[in-house]
Amino acid sequence: MPWEGTGLEHLHLWDNGTGITIESVVIGVEDETPYRLWYELSLDRNWKVRHCILRLLGGENQSLQLSSDGTGHWSDAVGRPCPALEGCLDVDINVTPFTNTLPIQRLLLSPGESADLLVAYLSVPDLQFRPMRQRYTCLEAHVDSGLYRYESLESGFSRDLPVDAQRLVLDYPGIWKRVEMKSLQDSLSSPA
Repeated sequence: MPWEGTGLEHLHLWDNGTGITIESVVIGVEDETPYRLWYELSLDRNWKVRHCILRLLGGENQSLQLSSDGTGHWSDAVGRPCPALEGCLDVDINVTPFTNTLPIQRLLLSPGESADLLVAYLSVPDLQFRPMRQRYTCLEAHVDSGLYRYESLESGFSRDLPVDAQRLVLDYPGIWKRVEMKSLQDSLSSPA
């Protein structure tokens, strides 16, 4: 959920036996435009994006679908190559902090190590994509937590991102923060 403004993301992540699947719904406001976004990412065992679908809900139900071979070659929904994304291994959806988890998981950096990368930057609500240069630096790595610096090499924007024991982003300071959901059992056993 955002630190300021209005928005919420409900994300489900699971190991499907051959890779990782992420399905999420994000609601919010971007550049004064309200949106409802559903997205699904299919990753291989090494956290490389293989398939990405974004769909705006309501209105015209616009969608964007991209596939990758896992080595930086992308195609659109009908299989046409997307040469603009050549070399991108990760996606960065501008309205969710979760996609910062992808390079953190894939790179497995040790404290003090950095990596520069090219990502497929996907903007909402216009559903446009372009390559973007980014840097990730591991600042701390502990058994139960870590801290990574994200930097946009184009704009100079940066944030230090705390992660949990599974290297999932907890907070995007000043922009998003993760809240823990109570389980249904916890809710049922709580006094009213």
